Amino acid sequence: MRFILPVLAIAASFACPAAAQLTAPEQAIVETVESGFETDVALLEEITLINSGTHNHAGVKAVADVLAPEFETLGFAVEWIDQSANGRAGHLFARYEGTPGTTKMLLIGHLDTVFEPDSSFTGFVREGDRAVGPGVVDNKGGIVVILAALRAMKEAGTLDGANIVVALTGDEEDAGEPLEAARADLVEAGKWADVALGFEGLSVLDGKDAGAIARRSSGSWTLTTSATSGHSSGIFSDHAGYGAIYEMARILDSFRRELPEENLTYNVGFMAGGTPAELGADALSATTSGKTNIIPSSAVARGDLRALTPEQNERAAETMRAIVDRNLPGTDAEIRIEFRYPPMAPTDGNRALLDRLNAINVDLGREVMEPYPPSRRGAADISFVAPYVDGLAGMGPAGRGSHAEGETIELRSIVRQAQRTAILLSRLAKEPSAN
Repeated sequence: MRFILPVLAIAASFACPAAAQLTAPEQAIVETVESGFETDVALLEEITLINSGTHNHAGVKAVADVLAPEFETLGFAVEWIDQSANGRAGHLFARYEGTPGTTKMLLIGHLDTVFEPDSSFTGFVREGDRAVGPGVVDNKGGIVVILAALRAMKEAGTLDGANIVVALTGDEEDAGEPLEAARADLVEAGKWADVALGFEGLSVLDGKDAGAIARRSSGSWTLTTSATSGHSSGIFSDHAGYGAIYEMARILDSFRRELPEENLTYNVGFMAGGTPAELGADALSATTSGKTNIIPSSAVARGDLRALTPEQNERAAETMRAIVDRNLPGTDAEIRIEFRYPPMAPTDGNRALLDRLNAINVDLGREVMEPYPPSRRGAADISFVAPYVDGLAGMGPAGRGSHAEGETIELRSIVRQAQRTAILLSRLAKEPSAN
């Protein structure tokens, strides 16, 4: 679905936030979200206290069991999609069927966190309008924003006609395998939808709320080099060559010099070289041994690759393969590149959707949200549906320290994000579907 607003009208309305221009149901939404704040914080505390590390399947399911009745009370049909065949717990999908032929909206979040049961980071500690706990922002706070928005819509009467699917995956932090099967239900929902909203944490730019119209991809690469071993006195000679470590160094330094372009990064996570060097079974470690007077026979390195568009991904991969093929004498090299999370490219449809959200900000008397630099955002589940539907990411709460001990949520951001979301969904629900 493409949202095109008159450019002059947008510019005029955004130039100076004025008094609210909300309808009566929209004003009711604002008030309902505000009055439900403490209830929302209580729900956040309840689900935060349940450990739901991706590999704690029972914990992921326990969070889903708390949330399912919340959606059912609002009239949603709830489904638990078992993912044990893909090595993960499962996904919670909630569906609301409204007026036929109107905008179909997909809301995306996730049940799991990076904090497994052996993590020392536990609990929920509130200090005024802030709270600390594992997953409070990523992504349990995002789930609470979704529910707060839907409750307000129900109270205001704007939920009745809406067509909504809420997709809460259970393995966003470490997706199951095969990836195509683990994300099949989400992709199907993305093809169904006209609009997708991702409820990862709110982007903040220079102290102001910002809109996320793009996210970069997340992929990985594994590089191995090999060489003829021998006495180090022959290094660089025609008969002995350069050894596996020099070949590895040549390739990695060529990546550094030849790959740079805007929004592209390519980190080297770890490497090892010697006689021999071997990648660990977990693909997250390596072992090696050797002597200073032996030309090393092998080297291995792994890293990631993040790009803004599929074309940028392919362009970078092609350059990397070409670099790898320019072998030093006496050496050979091989690279395997795996694209996992695709990019969410900045499209005109995404920009128009942010314009729609900014029209709501104006009506609420709030500042306009500028587009957030995509180079500062990691990959997320919304990227899997980005090829099929217009979307906005970063619709969850504000906070800091995601994926680390001390993860903190700004609790009042739940209110403003839920208000924005509920009004946006209510307005879209009145419009015709594009498919």
